[in-house]
Amino acid sequence: MLKELFQGTGTALVTPFHADGTVDENALRRLVDMQVAGGIDMLLPCGTTGEGATLEPAETERVARVVIEAARGRAQVILGAGSNSTARAVQAAEDARRWGANGVLSVGPYYNKPTQAGFYEHFKAVAETGIPVIVYNVPGRTGSNIEAATMLRLASVPNIVAVKEASGNLVQMMEIIRHRPVGFRVLCGDDALALPLVASGGDGVVSVVSNQAPGEMRQLIDAALAGNLKEARALHYKLLPLMNVNFVESNPIPVKAALAMMGLIDENYRLPLVPISSANREKVRKVLEETGLIQPAGVPR
Repeated sequence: MLKELFQGTGTALVTPFHADGTVDENALRRLVDMQVAGGIDMLLPCGTTGEGATLEPAETERVARVVIEAARGRAQVILGAGSNSTARAVQAAEDARRWGANGVLSVGPYYNKPTQAGFYEHFKAVAETGIPVIVYNVPGRTGSNIEAATMLRLASVPNIVAVKEASGNLVQMMEIIRHRPVGFRVLCGDDALALPLVASGGDGVVSVVSNQAPGEMRQLIDAALAGNLKEARALHYKLLPLMNVNFVESNPIPVKAALAMMGLIDENYRLPLVPISSANREKVRKVLEETGLIQPAGVPR
């Protein structure tokens, strides 16, 4: 039954900070409310988009507890809880279970460059904590790809319920979809590929653009899952400029700049991330204006 849950539209939630670097809990709660109002199925805090790599352990716990409390009964909460140390990844999964998360998003070990056998043993150990695990394959950040054959081995491990596929390799994703066991979910980790993946039999998306446009991204995925490709395509092409501009610099720099322009958060980052360049800021602003998320400069509300 757990595997039936992990589908639809998930938001890779940003972490808002005050100017002094502390977590802005009030803004975080507002973001959760906005996501729930947009119909988002899953919230994924403390991942890449949430700057999880620079959150201190106490901050990770606090962000997790705030999101879990704010979303309780309204959306699933899947906590970013990976590490390139298996022991630390296991501990993070145990912590997430204790705090009440519905599952964890566990990234492929980075820097170490494990073999495919090493990937299998790593995630098997994480799954033995008992919490549902979504494996996160993002070779552009980790330096190593979890191959389809390895993912299919993992799909048979108890408590490994899904993969967030951000390899950019649709053929690899389709091989997983083609051979997966019943109930194993394949979620797209790239907004721009979500429609083709779902149209190929995938189960949803873990989205960045849904931070800005949760309702429309949810509608896109729901339409695609229902086979209404005409509606899904229209929404895809409406959101595509926003999907693209969110990666004009390293994620989450552009999306946090956009949310600040929308008046939802203050624009603060954790080093080594720095504010967006002036030229790219204008690109973000232009796309937000074109998609109707902010008013053009000089136009009254």
